[in-house]
Parts: sequence; C-alpha cells; structure tokens
Amino acid sequence: MKLERKRDMTMADLAAAAGVSPMTVSNCFKHPGKVHPDTRQKVLEIAAAIGYVPNLIASSLASGSSRMVAALVPSLRNSNFAKTLQGLGDYLHARGYELLLAVADHPEQEERVVRSLLGRRAAGIVMTGGEHSAGTVASIRQAGIPVVETWLDREPCIDMAAGFSLFDAARDIANMMIAKGLQHIGWAGHDTPQNDRYVQRQRGFQQAMEDAGLRSDLVFAAPESVGFATGRLAMEALLPQEPRLQGLCCVTDIVASGALFECMRRGWSVPDRFSVAGYGDYEIAAEVPPGLTTVRTNGGEIGRAAGEMLLQKIETGQVESRVRKIPYEIIVRRSL
Repeated sequence: MKLERKRDMTMADLAAAAGVSPMTVSNCFKHPGKVHPDTRQKVLEIAAAIGYVPNLIASSLASGSSRMVAALVPSLRNSNFAKTLQGLGDYLHARGYELLLAVADHPEQEERVVRSLLGRRAAGIVMTGGEHSAGTVASIRQAGIPVVETWLDREPCIDMAAGFSLFDAARDIANMMIAKGLQHIGWAGHDTPQNDRYVQRQRGFQQAMEDAGLRSDLVFAAPESVGFATGRLAMEALLPQEPRLQGLCCVTDIVASGALFECMRRGWSVPDRFSVAGYGDYEIAAEVPPGLTTVRTNGGEIGRAAGEMLLQKIETGQVESRVRKIPYEIIVRRSL
C-alpha cells in the first residue's frame, strides 16, 4: 500500500493508518516497553512513511515535563566523559527517552545552562561532579526535578550521585608507587583549584605520601590547556627542587604521556630511571611506550547507573539508594 505524505499528520492519522488505537501510538513513543516489538516497529515504519512526528513540545507543556533528559559535562575532550554519555544515552534511548547534551566548563555558565534546561521542561538532569554555584542548586531544588551528579560517590549531593572516590583512586596508585620502593615522587596536575575532581586526586596522592612519611610537597600545576606539555614542565620544575626525583603521579593520562615523552627525550629508561603513573586509562595509555600504569575509571557504567537512578526517580518518585558506588581498578603496565 502506498501512503501519501500529508502536512501536520496527527496521532489519529497514524493510528488509523497502522490499525491501532491512539493510545498504542502514544505508548510507542512514550512507553515503548508497553508495546509489542512487532507492533511498535510497524507503527514507527508507517510514521516514517507518512511523515508523522510527535509534538513533544505540546506534550511537555501538558504534562509539565518531557521525555528529555539533559546531561552537562565540563568538556568534550575527555574520553571518559564520552563513555559516560554513551552509557547514559544507550540506557535512555532503549526506554524511550532522549538525551540533550550541554557543555559548561565553569559554575557561572553551568548556572545559565541549568536554568535554560529547566525552562525546556527537562524530565531530569545528569551533572558532572559535586561543585555547583548556589544559584544552580537553588534553581534545581525549586524545580523539584530528579538530578544525578556523576563522578561523585558521596553525600551531600543535590539529589542522587553515581561514581567513585577520586581521592581513594589517586591514593591507591600513589601507594602502588611507594610499594615499588619509590620515595621521591612528584605530582603533576592542573592549576584549576575550582575543579574538585582534580583537587581530590591531588589530595589522595599527598595523603599517601604523608602516611608513608615521605615528602608530599613536590607538586606542580599547569593550566589544563597545556595538555601533554604538563608532564615535561613538571619534571623541569620538580627536579631542581628534588634531584633524586624518581617518578611522577599524574592527574590524567595525557599529562603522564607527556612525562613519558620527556623521558624519551632525555634518554631515561622507564621504569628503571623514572616511573610514571596516570589516571583515566585513555586510549593512549596502552599505546605509549612502554605502556602506562593508570587508574581505569568505568565511565560507561557511571552513565548507565545515572540513567537507572534517574528514570527510577522520574517514574516512581523514589530510588533504592541515593548514592551508587561504581568500582575503579588500577591497570598495571610497564611504566611502573
């Protein structure tokens, strides 16, 4: 049967063309799990053929919310954030929700973005970290919509949280360096004191050094925009302070890779002359010689957990646990 495309096709038009009720059509788009897969496939195929598009704006105005979930990340450069978004998006899409992405790299911008999303009747919001402006927190609480803060594993939180302890992960990898016999270890980080994720990693490193009775003030910080060069700059800055420097614990794998590149330039053997540890298990970690020991963070599972918690709260009004802890692991390669 050849179906002619018409303007402004309605739900009733689609229901008549598919031989189903308008409620079935509605469920195909809003609650796909309630419709038999064959029926839903048929409805979607006919919808595409006749040019039907559900009026999500009208639906959200009528209900006070939408089937759109918003996710805020501070950067698109970080592959772990990409994995979080993939895990979140896959979970939401399978359940008939759409993901709207926004980037906000400082608290003032995040506050503006959150207000815009609330005006668009987002059903829920997934945020990164636990550091937000007072205006952002007030707007969210006044709106009363579910929120999950990712890369956070503790309370207090605005509503819910999913992640792991960045402090513990950095402390664990620093302790591994100490267990290898290293006593003179530096920290290579970023000069972003407002970024709690980086601050927690540095504190974890310093706590491990202090617990071992070792020097914890060999700390270097560069702007995040410097990227790979941070590793080289850290070595250049810390070696004059401590000529016996044996290794670097780094805030990210990018910084750690930069340190490995500098070792190559100096002709230093890794790990015999100098050891390096990273954070994140980015794609480069397994490829850069001799292989980077690093913390693997399960961004995809964090995203999926955030989706589960958010939809449970949206659809039932409650959640089994406000905080979901996602495990991390240390991947041992030859740089340590």
